[in-house]
Amino acid sequence: MNTAFEVNDLLEGVIEIARSAGDLIMQIYQDNLDIAHKDDGSPVTLADKVANAYILQELPKLLSDILIVSEESLDSQADFQGSSCFWLVDPLDGTKEFISKNGQFTVNIALIERGLPTLGVVYAPALDCLYAGYGSTAFTEKSGIRTAISCRAVPEAGLTVVGSRSHGDNHALNAYLNGKVVNEIIPVGSSLKLCLVAAGQADLYPRLGRTMEWDIAAGHAVLLAAGGAVCDLVGNSLKYGKPGLDNPHFVASTKSEESI
Repeated sequence: MNTAFEVNDLLEGVIEIARSAGDLIMQIYQDNLDIAHKDDGSPVTLADKVANAYILQELPKLLSDILIVSEESLDSQADFQGSSCFWLVDPLDGTKEFISKNGQFTVNIALIERGLPTLGVVYAPALDCLYAGYGSTAFTEKSGIRTAISCRAVPEAGLTVVGSRSHGDNHALNAYLNGKVVNEIIPVGSSLKLCLVAAGQADLYPRLGRTMEWDIAAGHAVLLAAGGAVCDLVGNSLKYGKPGLDNPHFVASTKSEESI
């Protein structure tokens, strides 16, 4: 990826894969769902598995010999050894939202280079809304129309904060927001929370609970391209490829946390 053309060409390929995976998910979304549970108790559906198989089949056609780390492929997680360049995939982020059929679930695909998400696509197939970012270019695509997005300055009325719809900790969130001027708090599912900050529709997303790297990498890439940041609670930029692939508690924002 030495030229803007190559990056753009790669991004278009990832967008096509995310959209096609979303189409497969939507075929299952219309039916009665067969729900299983993983060892950690989290739900998994046929849609997770079908989308995962498709993405793992298609990504190597874009870049060969690049490791793919996916939530739904235990082998990919076991084989991961801190590679400097790898794909990070959540084929169906927001399975609880998928099961409840509220539309707020996404396909997440990110490229990680030297610990940073340099390219990301987040596609919400039920909403027909896609977010993409690479370099300093971020945009949303809806009904075939692409619109550039960027983070906004915090309004005088105060922060619009997005929080998890299904995994929220209201006590921890309220404690974190104590002393900040907050206009409203909006519950949102999946990695759409990061994308709303990137699109200038929200200002802050504190995540004070457990997440994995594949949950947020694609949204993080979109937010970075839109001018935002994702930092841990002491202000360090979030990195990827950590042992275990767990994230620390973090804050996604329109700018570095110290300035909000």
